[in-house]
Amino acid sequence: MTEPSQSTPPEPEFDRRQLIKLAIEMGPLVAFFVAYMNSDIITATGVLMAATLISLAASRYVLGHVAMMPIVTAVLVCVFGALTVWLQDPRFIKMKPTILYLLFSGVLFGGLLAGKLFLKKVFGEAFQISEEGWRKLTIRWASFFVVLALANELIWRNFPEEIWVKFKVFGFLPLTMAFALAQMGLIKRHDIVKK
Repeated sequence: MTEPSQSTPPEPEFDRRQLIKLAIEMGPLVAFFVAYMNSDIITATGVLMAATLISLAASRYVLGHVAMMPIVTAVLVCVFGALTVWLQDPRFIKMKPTILYLLFSGVLFGGLLAGKLFLKKVFGEAFQISEEGWRKLTIRWASFFVVLALANELIWRNFPEEIWVKFKVFGFLPLTMAFALAQMGLIKRHDIVKK
C-alpha cells in the first residue's frame, strides 16, 4: 500500500527584477559613501550627482522605465548637489533629504485633502486593499516622511558630518524598510482580494 504523497508548496520564485531595481537605486548612495570615506563631502556630492544620473539611465535601459520617485530624487540631488559643489557649501546636500521627505509628505497629505490617494496610484497593482486601507496607509507614510525630515534636520545640525553621512547611508534605508514591513498588518486587515 502506498502512502499518499505529501506535496510541499512550491518555493517562491526569486524576483530578479526587484533585486536589479534595488541595486540600481542603491548604487548612487554606495558611490556617495565610498567617495566620502576616500575624499570629502564636496567630491562625494559630485560623485552622487553623476551616479544618480547613471542610475536613471540604467533603470531606463535595464528595466525599460524610470519611476517617478527616482526622477524627483534625481532632480533634487542635481539641484542641491550643484549648489553644494558650486558654492563649496555642504549644507545644501545635507538639506536635500529634509526637502525630499517634506515634499513626499506634502504630496501625500495634499492628495488626501484633494480626495486623491497617490499611494494607490503607485502601489495599486501590488496591493488590493480597501479605500479606507489606502487612506490609513497614506496617513502613516506621510507622517513617517515628516519624522524622517525631522530626523535629518536633527542629525545634520547637531552631529559631526561623518555621523550624518553614515546615518544617510545606513539609517534612512533600514528605517524605511522596517516601517514598510510594519505596515503589512494594516495591508492584510484591509485586503479585499477574495481567498
